[in-house]
Amino acid sequence: MNPRILAEHTSDHYVLQAVLGDMTAERVDAIVNAANSNLAHGGGLAGAIVARGGAVIQEESDKLAPVATGSAAVTSAGALPCRWVIHAVGPIWGNGNEEASLRSAVRASLDRAAELGAASIALPAISTGIFGYPKREGTATIIDEVRSWLDRHPHAPLAAVRFTAFDEATAELFAEAIRVLATSMPNSGI
Repeated sequence: MNPRILAEHTSDHYVLQAVLGDMTAERVDAIVNAANSNLAHGGGLAGAIVARGGAVIQEESDKLAPVATGSAAVTSAGALPCRWVIHAVGPIWGNGNEEASLRSAVRASLDRAAELGAASIALPAISTGIFGYPKREGTATIIDEVRSWLDRHPHAPLAAVRFTAFDEATAELFAEAIRVLATSMPNSGI
């Protein structure tokens, strides 16, 4: 699947893009995996990342687990076209404090990326799959937290953030949240 940009917001020091595409094919410095706390990458996006990137990702993850909800850990990317995989552990819907935990997982992912010197990153809709976080609220929260983090860290190396989803419904929710952001802020494009 060739990636397709559905919406974009540009500020003075970063660009946000909603992308319909394959996370495992993203040509960015780092991709974020929506992980469980055991970093057991058996299915969904995590399984696809290991299937394409190779067993080294799971082997490195095994040495880092467990990772607390709201935190993130980093492995190499194996055969993926990116340099690193950041494994973000988002909340399970219904366990309480979900929004704060999701925001924490996003911040932890961006913190790890900045520590690595990454200039570009791709994030999925963390927690909105089998963890049950409502997709519309989850995608909007993720975009809002990324924008907040970038605005608070204007000298961070991160300059491009892609919100990538393989299914059109989720990618369009990311695009909708970016369009809302673009209409409320100057220097933006769609």
